[in-house]
Amino acid sequence: MLGQGGHAALALVSLVILLWHEAAPIEVPQDPKILQDLKQPPTIVKQSVKDYIVDPRDNIIIECEAKGNPTPTFSWLRNGKFFNIGKDPRVTMRKHSGTLEIGFRNGGRPEDYEGEYQCFVSNDHGVALSNKILLRVSKAPLWPKEVLEPVTVTEGHPLVLPCNPPPGLPPPFTFWMNSAMMPIPQDKRVSMGLNGDLYFSNVLAQDAQTDYSCSARFLFTHTIQQKNPFTLKVQTTEPYNDTSYNATDPYGGRKVAESTPTFLSPTGSESSKMVLRDKQLLLECIAAGLPTPAIKWFKKGGDLPARKVKFENYNKTLKILNVSEEDAGEYVCMANNHLGSIRHSIFVQVKAAPYWLDKPTNLVLAPDENGRLVCRANGNPKPTIQWLIDGQPINNSLPNLSRQMMGDTIIFRSVQMGSSAVYQCNASNQHGYLLANAFVSVLDMPPRMLGPKNQLIKVIENNRTFLDCPFFGSPLPELRWFMNGQGSGLDGGQYRVYNNGSLEINRARKEDEGTYTCVANSIMGTAENQVRLEVKEPTRIVRAPEHQSAIRGSMVRFDCKVKSDPSLPITVAWMKDDKPLYLGWRIKKNEESLTIPNVNEGDEGTYTCTVKSEIDQDSASARLTVLEEASLNPSVSSALPPDRPDPPMDLDLSDPAARSVRLTWIPGNDHRSPITQFLVQFEEDRWDPARWQNLSTYPGDLNSVILQLAPFVNYQFRVIAINAVGQGQPSRPSPRYKTSGAAPDAIPRGLRGWGSKKDNMEITWEPLLDLERNGPNLHYSVWWRRKDSGEEWSNVTTVGSKHIVQNLETYVPYEIKIQARNEFGSGPESNVVTGYSGEDIPTDPPTELRVSKVDSTKANIHWKPVDLNSVQGEFKEYRLYYFRESSLVPGLVVSKEINNKGFYSTVAEPSGILSDLVPYSRYKMFMVVANNGHEGPPSNTVDFSTKEGVPDAPRFFKINRRSFDTIHLEWDKPLEPNGILIGYQLKYQTVNGSRVGRPQLETFLPNATEFTLRLPDRSTRYKFYLSALTQVGTGEVFAEESPHFANEAYMDQVDIATQGWFIGLMCAIALIILILLIVCFIKRSRGGKYPVRDKKDLPLDPVDQKDQDGSFDYHSDEDNKPLQGSQISLDGNVKESDDSLVDYGEGGDGQFNEDGSFIGQYTVKKDKDETEGNESSEATSPVNAIYSLA
Repeated sequence: MLGQGGHAALALVSLVILLWHEAAPIEVPQDPKILQDLKQPPTIVKQSVKDYIVDPRDNIIIECEAKGNPTPTFSWLRNGKFFNIGKDPRVTMRKHSGTLEIGFRNGGRPEDYEGEYQCFVSNDHGVALSNKILLRVSKAPLWPKEVLEPVTVTEGHPLVLPCNPPPGLPPPFTFWMNSAMMPIPQDKRVSMGLNGDLYFSNVLAQDAQTDYSCSARFLFTHTIQQKNPFTLKVQTTEPYNDTSYNATDPYGGRKVAESTPTFLSPTGSESSKMVLRDKQLLLECIAAGLPTPAIKWFKKGGDLPARKVKFENYNKTLKILNVSEEDAGEYVCMANNHLGSIRHSIFVQVKAAPYWLDKPTNLVLAPDENGRLVCRANGNPKPTIQWLIDGQPINNSLPNLSRQMMGDTIIFRSVQMGSSAVYQCNASNQHGYLLANAFVSVLDMPPRMLGPKNQLIKVIENNRTFLDCPFFGSPLPELRWFMNGQGSGLDGGQYRVYNNGSLEINRARKEDEGTYTCVANSIMGTAENQVRLEVKEPTRIVRAPEHQSAIRGSMVRFDCKVKSDPSLPITVAWMKDDKPLYLGWRIKKNEESLTIPNVNEGDEGTYTCTVKSEIDQDSASARLTVLEEASLNPSVSSALPPDRPDPPMDLDLSDPAARSVRLTWIPGNDHRSPITQFLVQFEEDRWDPARWQNLSTYPGDLNSVILQLAPFVNYQFRVIAINAVGQGQPSRPSPRYKTSGAAPDAIPRGLRGWGSKKDNMEITWEPLLDLERNGPNLHYSVWWRRKDSGEEWSNVTTVGSKHIVQNLETYVPYEIKIQARNEFGSGPESNVVTGYSGEDIPTDPPTELRVSKVDSTKANIHWKPVDLNSVQGEFKEYRLYYFRESSLVPGLVVSKEINNKGFYSTVAEPSGILSDLVPYSRYKMFMVVANNGHEGPPSNTVDFSTKEGVPDAPRFFKINRRSFDTIHLEWDKPLEPNGILIGYQLKYQTVNGSRVGRPQLETFLPNATEFTLRLPDRSTRYKFYLSALTQVGTGEVFAEESPHFANEAYMDQVDIATQGWFIGLMCAIALIILILLIVCFIKRSRGGKYPVRDKKDLPLDPVDQKDQDGSFDYHSDEDNKPLQGSQISLDGNVKESDDSLVDYGEGGDGQFNEDGSFIGQYTVKKDKDETEGNESSEATSPVNAIYSLA
C-alpha cells in the first residue's frame, strides 16, 4: 500500500499534469532559407552498425556523419577511452565528417584495431552520441587436419556424419558434396541438420557407392573449405546386387529388419529453445526408423500460426519469421511409421532485446513554452531507462529548475534561450540496448513566408483549389487569410484553412477572384504574402465530332469547335485510335475542324479531338467508317447514302417502383447506319413544364432500360436515336408516370451565419433545387446554439432561405446546422458550421500614439493596443488616419485629403511604418481600432513634420529654336519642391546618333526659369537634363532633346525664300512649265494654225482694251492662245484668234517659214526697240517669267 507520502506525491503529479499546458512542438521546415539561419544542436544522420564485422583485406571505415548549426566537431572513444587519432598515422578522419578510415598500406594488422568505438558530435548547442560500435575482423580458419576411417554401418540402421566446421566470423554456410564436387541428394531419408551434420534415417546398401564431404563457405572471403571425405561400408545380411535396386523396393528383395521411429535430433522426449523477438525461430526434428518416419508438428493449446509458419527440409524443420510473444509455448513434433510413433516436446521461450514504444524525438520550443521528451521501451526482461545530457548522466548535470524528471519522461517548463542541449535515452537489458539522441532547441524567430511572392493561381470555375502559404516562426505564428485586403479572416463555409497555411476554396466562383493575403502573426512580428486567384471559364468542346460513314475517295470533315476562357491559350490536338495523328500533306487541320480528303481504308478508325489549356482539357471522339467505292461494289453503289435514324416507336412503361420505372421502345429505321446510342429525355409538369431535359444515354443495342427517377415528379419520357450521321427526331412522348414522394435526400448548401446588426445573426442557405424537394410542403429546420456552451439547441422551421435570430450578445460564436423536411419526412442533417452574431462599435481607442524616426517620406509609429474584448467583433486592424496639414515651404498650397492605412497586430507593443509621405510637410494623424463593420473612438492626435527631401521634376521644360545659332530653354518650378529650393542644375551634351559629347553643367538661382544657349554649329543637337536643388540634393531629372534644324515647329522667325523646300518647289514648277513650252513648240512647228493680233503694236495689257462703245475687242476665240503678244482673259483662259494667216500678209517683220508657218511672233530674241516696245507683253509671257526667276 501507498503511505501518506506516496499519496501526496501521486496527488502532486496528478495536479501538475492537470494544470500544465504543453505547447505543440515546432516542426522546422526543410527550407534552405530557414536552415541556414537556424541554430541547432548536432544530429547524427549516419553511423556504422552496432556489430560491425570487416574484411581484413580492405581498409576499415567506421562511419559517423552528422549535421548541425554551427558545423559540429567529432571525437571518438575506443574501449571507453579517448581515441587520439592524430597519434596514429594509419587513422584519418574525413573532412567535414567524423568517419574514420584505417589503412594498412604501410603495414599493420587489422586485428590490432578490434574493439568498441563510440562517436561524439558536438557544437555550441549540445553533444550527440553514436551507438557503441563493436568492431571485429572476419575470420576464416582452416579445417583441422584429420584422418577419417571408413564408417561401418548395418543396412537399415541410422547414421549421423558429423561436420563440425571451423568457428568462422561470421559462421560459415555448410553443405555436403562428394569428391567429384557433386551435391549429395537429400530427401525424406537423408538430410542435413541445422548444425551441419548429415543424417540418415536408415542406410541403404547403395549409400556406400559415394563418399561424403562437408564443405564450408565463408561469406567475407568467398572461399570454400572441404573436410576430408567419409566413406561408408554397409553391412548386409544377404549379398548385395546393385542391379536389383528400384525405388519401390530399395533393398532388392533382401530382408532388412524394420524399426520403430527414434529421434536423432533432438534427443530425449523434450527440450527447450530461446529465441529473441523479431528474429527467426527454427525448430528441428530428425527421426530414425525403417520405413522412414514422417514428421508432423503441433502446438499445444492452439493452432500453428498458418501465415507465419513454413515447413522445410521435408517437414523436419519448422520455421517462423518475425517471432512475437504469442509464438511462445510448447511445440510437439511427432515421427511415425506403420510400426509406431514417437513425440518430442520443444518449449519455446520468446525473449526480447529492447524495442521502442515511444522513441524520443527532437523538440523545438519557443521561449517560455513547455514541452516534454518521452522515452518508452519494452523488452523481456523489462529494460532499464537511463537519461544522459550531452553524453553525461543527467544526474551528474547541474540542477535546472525548468527541467523535471518523471520516470521515462523529462518535462520542460518555461524554457529560455541558451538552454538547448542534446538528450540521450539508453534502454538496455541482457539481450541488447537502444540509444536515441533527441535535442531540445530553444528558438526565437520572427514569422517568415517560405513560398514564392505574389504567386498567381488559375482555377477553373466551380472547381476546388488550394492557395498555399507555407510559413514558419518561433513561437509558431497564427495565420489568417484575407481577400482583397478586406473583411475578416477567411475560414468556414466554402473556405477552410489548414495548419500548414493552405487555404482551400471548395468551389471557386467568379466572385472569389481577387488577391488573397495570408498574414502570419506572433509576438516576434508579422509577415505576409499575397496570392492572386484568377477564376477561368472551363474549356469545352461545344460542337463535337460525330460518327461518320464515307465512301472511299470522298472527303470527310470532323468538327471540333471549342469555347474557352479568352485569357487562356489553348492547343487542339487530334489522335487516331489513341495515337497522335500524323497530318502529312493530305489531312488538313484548322481551329475548328479536321478535314480528310480522298479517304481510304487506312483512314478508318476513331478520331479524338483534345483541347488543352494550361489548367484543364476536354476531348471528344467519333468513329470513321470507310465504305467501298461504287465501282467495286454494285450493291453499295445502288444504295442510298446513310441518313439519320427514324424516331423510336411505341414507348411503354412497366415495372413501376418508388424511384424507377422500365421504359421500352421499338427502334425506328436506322437508314443504313447502325444506331449507336439512345438518348432518353424527360419533361415534368410541376416545376418546369414543357421543357425537355436529358435524363440518360444508353447503348444502341438496348431498347428496354430501367430509369432512375426522383421522388414526387410527374414524368413523361421520349427517346432519340443517334447514329454516325447524327441525331434523329424525338419519339412521341410516353404516358405520364408519377413517382411517389419521399423525405429529402439533399442537404441545403451554403449554410452560414453572420450579423447584420449588433444584436442579431442572419442564418442563410441555398434552397434545394426543384427536383431535390422529393415532396410537397418543403420547409427547413434550423438549429443554433452558443458554441462550447453545452446548452440546448434552439430551432425554428421556415419555408424561406433565411432566418434572423434576434436579441443576441455582440459577436458571439454560434454552432449552426440545418435540415430539409417535407410531408414525407426529414432529410439528413448538415455538418455543424460556426457563425457569429453581429458586431458593435469598439469601445476603447488605442492610446499613447506617437512617432519616432521620422525622415522625409517615412515615420515609425507606436501605440498601446486595446483589450481585444473591447473590439466587440472580429479584430480586423488598427486603422491610422493621417492628412497633410500644410507644407513647410512658404506659400505652397496643399491638398488636405485624408488617407488611412491599416496595421494588423496583436502583440503587446505594436508598431508600424507609415510610408509614402511628402517631404517637408506638417502632418496630423490619429488611430482607431476596426472590426468588420465599425470603427472605435479615435486615439490622441499627433502632429509631426517630415524632413526636407529632394524636389520633384520641374513642372515643364520647353526648348525653342529662335534662330540658327541659339536655343532658348524655359521651365517652371516643381509642383512639390519638397523643401526650400536653392537653384536649378542644367546638364547638357551634344548628341550624334549613339555618340554623346562631354557633359557641360550650368547652375541657376531659384528664381531663374529660362536660359539661352548659343550654338557653335547650326546642325548641332543637344540632350538636356534639368533638375531642381534643395539642401538635401538634386531632385528628379526632366530630360529633353533639342529639335532638328529643319523642324519648323521650333522656329519663331525664318526667311521662307531661303528654305530648301521652297526653292525646290519653285524649281519643279519652272521645269514643268519649260517642258510644256517645248511640247507646244514641237506641236505648232508641224503646221498648226497660229492666230496673231491684227496690229503688232497693240499694247498688251493684262486685259483687252475696250472699243469706243465700251465693249471688249475680242480678236480670237477662247480655244487657243498665242505664245507671244497674246492676251489673258479675266478668267485666266488664253484666247486664240480666228483670223487666217492671210490676214497677216502685210505684217511688219512677219516671215513665213518653208512649211508656211509664221514664226516671227515666236522668236525669243528680239531687237532692242521691239523688246522695249513690248515690255508688258514679255512680262506676262511664261518664258519671260522663267527668265525673270533665273
